[in-house]
Amino acid sequence: MDDFEDDEENMWEGRHDVGDSPDEDDEDEEEKMAAQQECVDLFSSKDYIMEPGVFGTLKRFLQAGGSPEKVVEMLSDNYTAVAQTVNLLAEWLIQAGVDIKIVQEMVENHLKSMIMKHFDPKKADSIFTDEGETPSWLAEMIEFPTWRELFYKLAEEYPDCLMLNFTVKLISDAGYQGEITSVSTACHQIEVFSRVLRTSITGMLEGGEEIITKNLPEFTKMVCHGEHTYLYSQVLMHILAQETKGGSNIRRLCQELQKSAQAREMDVTPITLALSGAAAYPRACQALSSMLSKNALNPADITILYKMYMEMNPPPVDLIRVPAFLELLIDALFKPSSRVNPDHKPKYIFVLSYAASVTEVFKKGQRKSINKDELKPTTQALERVQSLCAENKSSSELISDINTLFLNIKFPVIAYGVLRWVDYTVSDASYFKLNTDHTPLHLVLIDEIVTNHVLLHQQALDLFIRVFESSFEDLEVLFRLELKKSVLDRMVHLFSRGFVIPVVTYIKNCLDKQDTDISLIRHFVTEVLDIIAPPYTPEFGQLFLPLIECKDITDSIRSDDGSDPVSEFILHCKA
Repeated sequence: MDDFEDDEENMWEGRHDVGDSPDEDDEDEEEKMAAQQECVDLFSSKDYIMEPGVFGTLKRFLQAGGSPEKVVEMLSDNYTAVAQTVNLLAEWLIQAGVDIKIVQEMVENHLKSMIMKHFDPKKADSIFTDEGETPSWLAEMIEFPTWRELFYKLAEEYPDCLMLNFTVKLISDAGYQGEITSVSTACHQIEVFSRVLRTSITGMLEGGEEIITKNLPEFTKMVCHGEHTYLYSQVLMHILAQETKGGSNIRRLCQELQKSAQAREMDVTPITLALSGAAAYPRACQALSSMLSKNALNPADITILYKMYMEMNPPPVDLIRVPAFLELLIDALFKPSSRVNPDHKPKYIFVLSYAASVTEVFKKGQRKSINKDELKPTTQALERVQSLCAENKSSSELISDINTLFLNIKFPVIAYGVLRWVDYTVSDASYFKLNTDHTPLHLVLIDEIVTNHVLLHQQALDLFIRVFESSFEDLEVLFRLELKKSVLDRMVHLFSRGFVIPVVTYIKNCLDKQDTDISLIRHFVTEVLDIIAPPYTPEFGQLFLPLIECKDITDSIRSDDGSDPVSEFILHCKA
């Protein structure tokens, strides 16, 4: 035992001898000096005492043999109290009578702009990794909308920053995924992306058409961030679209995504066809793929589809219900400048009619039945209306065919085709010079479309707006005003069919921009007052009241005793 203790003592003596060698002493001294210098550099920076890592640096400096007096001197000399000065100025402003919320917004907005200007992703990552865990200040920051918005903007600008990637996930974990639809960083994290996708889809399904219109641009931007996000989203939504409840709405979102992806010049045709079951029908798949990739129809490919859908066991109808393909068919048949070979036209009409009218019943992935009851009448109606549109008749010449048009416009696909045909026709610069009618018959056709098809209301309004905002420089001033009043009458009819808020919103914007003849707005207001009656929704009241209260618009149609519709409307809204 004594021998062992002697050996152990000799070992420690040996280590002591090695540690005390001149070379190692020099190295230790150099390391300490280097550590001291790094700490001194940090202590010399402005307001370093306010940095979260000051205590770690202080400990390292003292362990390296630094002087406590020197630390105190450097920290105090370089203390400029920027944060404290800001707080003091804020308190002075509040005491001077400025609202505390305004002061807070001023400070936060300035701080946000400074962070955006000076943000360094490498430093952010280093601070993040040095902590070893989620910093407490970060967890506190994401509780406030102002700072979450800052992180969203930074994440868009610095998508490779690890600290920001983690922060986006932290925000998602905290339940704020509904706010981050526009953050491309979320697209690189499957967990975050899935949450955001789920929240976005749920919000649009529950919010209805207005929410879909509002949120669709940001939603499609997020999903179309890359091929991986697009494929993942479409596969997920394709599965959801099979559900009986809400499936059609999901399918509509899928089609909106396809349209947006093509507008961004993404080649999503293979994904679209794969999800529609095209792999089981290689010939149809090849024909569709060829036309969609070129964005142009081909008689040979149309013939292939025509023959396949004429068979006893045709491919699924969903295969040809690709929005881009249907748009190409509508343009081919209803665009005035389109030239379709008469021998192939029946095939174009048949394929479009099949896509628009045939329904199928599936159970457990197997097609159980095909309903073609509407195929023949749709095809016949489409042939009649298309031939009339192809003749490119003037308004006066169309009068004899008006009954045929009105009767067949009840078919949705024909209504859409006629709407596109009218759009192309009235967009021609010479149209209104040659048609001197007070209300051109082509615009009257849209009234009938609006009456029968709620889903075409937005497209009809878009067309009216384009016509209303046209300059018509070649027309006389009085005829120009009468023409625009006629277009406003069409908007009033659209208003009367339930498309209230979008129509009134547009007219209010015309008043706000002050680029519209006030007599035209007065005409619209007068016509609307003739067809409305209380009670009014708060949203309608807020939009229509500024038009009513504008003296330039309504003074001439008000009476002294207050019994006019204008006074009654104002009284009802104020009550």
